[in-house]
Amino acid sequence: MSKRLFPRQGRDAGAEIGVALGLGTASVIALLFLWLGREVRTGETTRFDTAIMLALRHADDLASPIGPRWLERTMVDLTALGGVTLLTLVTLIVMGFLLTQRKYAEAAFVGIAIGGGALLGSLLKASYARTRPSLVAHLVEVNSASFPSAHAMNSAITYLTLGVLVARAASTHREKAYAMWVALLLTLVVGVSRVYLGVHWPTDVIAGWAVGSAWAVTCWIIAERVRAPSVAR
Repeated sequence: MSKRLFPRQGRDAGAEIGVALGLGTASVIALLFLWLGREVRTGETTRFDTAIMLALRHADDLASPIGPRWLERTMVDLTALGGVTLLTLVTLIVMGFLLTQRKYAEAAFVGIAIGGGALLGSLLKASYARTRPSLVAHLVEVNSASFPSAHAMNSAITYLTLGVLVARAASTHREKAYAMWVALLLTLVVGVSRVYLGVHWPTDVIAGWAVGSAWAVTCWIIAERVRAPSVAR
């Protein structure tokens, strides 16, 4: 009998709590980015950035990263997971799969969330126009502004968005947790690789993670609000 008592109201209350928590999380992360951007512009992060960059290189040869040779090659491979080509390909493949299942709303959500996030990243880069680090040698080619890291931001947006989609389709809590942990791990390793390869300051990556996470959470909130009326009906 208890399972039949106000089932819709219970689900609605749970959804409202989730949306409220998501909104609060996105707001806090967005404030973190704004604070970090101000600190970067005033040069307050220079000591922190420099210390980490130097710690990842041999003191007698700043062109040589710490660790075995295979680690450098691995980082070059891992950083490609946050590149425009691969993320675009993954996005198109997922959208195509959703379209084959006639899940048009989900496909549109993926395209808008990931495409919109990429556009936001470009605008932020142009706004801050921070130069790439010249403290150490770059181990991969770069040709854009530094803050925030597009690799860190776009990987956060893409993998977290797709992780949420997979988690929502999963049938057990273990499967849901696995999907989200994989998404978080991919986002983490891409960002770390950018600092290790010397093409981003640590604060660039932290800012990229912040914006990407806030954007992904905001898109999820919007999707939940749009979805709620149809579920209630």
